[in-house]
Amino acid sequence: MQLKSLLPIIAFWIGMGFGICPVGAADASPSYPNKPIHLIVGFSPGGSADAVGRALAEGLSNRLGQPVVVENKAGANGNIAAEYVSRANPDGYVLYFPSIGHAVNASLYKNLPYDPVKDFTAIGGVFSAPNMLIVPMNSPYKSIKELIAAGKANPGKLTFASSGSGTSVHLSAVLFEKMAKIDMIHVPYKGTGNALPDVISGQVDMSFPNLPSALPHVKAGNLRALGVTTAKRSSAAPNIPAIAESGLPGYDMATWYGLVAPANLPLDIRNRLNKELQSILADPKFKDKLIAQGADPMPGTPEQFSQFIKAEIEKWRKLIAQSQITVD
Repeated sequence: MQLKSLLPIIAFWIGMGFGICPVGAADASPSYPNKPIHLIVGFSPGGSADAVGRALAEGLSNRLGQPVVVENKAGANGNIAAEYVSRANPDGYVLYFPSIGHAVNASLYKNLPYDPVKDFTAIGGVFSAPNMLIVPMNSPYKSIKELIAAGKANPGKLTFASSGSGTSVHLSAVLFEKMAKIDMIHVPYKGTGNALPDVISGQVDMSFPNLPSALPHVKAGNLRALGVTTAKRSSAAPNIPAIAESGLPGYDMATWYGLVAPANLPLDIRNRLNKELQSILADPKFKDKLIAQGADPMPGTPEQFSQFIKAEIEKWRKLIAQSQITVD
């Protein structure tokens, strides 16, 4: 059949509104996002992590043109939230705000109901923040070197308070013990809020709380800060030295948070979310909010954040195995 004889048939179908379209075009999904997004936070409302998570949600909402609703699913050092997200549809409408606990839990819990790497799509880091080594104001220890010397002279005598076994506060102290080659007694509490009063009163020798929790007490003269746990000083407390520079070279521990989604998130959605995240991290207002919380932005690509998580899992796996720390 010649093309000339087909023209009336083609004109008929065009007139009927069908036209000629590429294969699969009718199955194309609508542009992302076209409905509210849920950001899952693994801790209770009101804390510093929750505050940054809500600021992140607001920034994403402004840039994506859809509400980003924060849902707090607290418990088990983030495990409840992580499991929930790991089972969600990988369509970009359920996101997770994981902490360092996401890497630590891989070794702390024997039977996790999810894989912290395989069951998630890394989008990007959000921030990192130091913990702070603090002692009572009436403590005889005024430097890291003095504290380590006391620990060597009195093995098993120094005590440290934590916010619970396996938390960043606990692991900061364990890392300090291993690197300083001293033995201390762990005194776990249910949260930093319960631990700090006993440090202030001198019932416990020291603690390694998150900087935002400790700094107000340091400024008020209730606690003495000996150092921050990150390799470099914190922009929120530049006058407090890093532990690494004041007696324990190589010591480095940071609390961090990031953004992930369920595994198999489409690449175009992953890249869009990372693009908007980088824009948020570069925003002066958001950066100021982070610094006020004692944190620093953690920009980077999805691939970089994925490798970072893997490295953190391995780092803490070794320390937890050496120290025989368990929670179940």
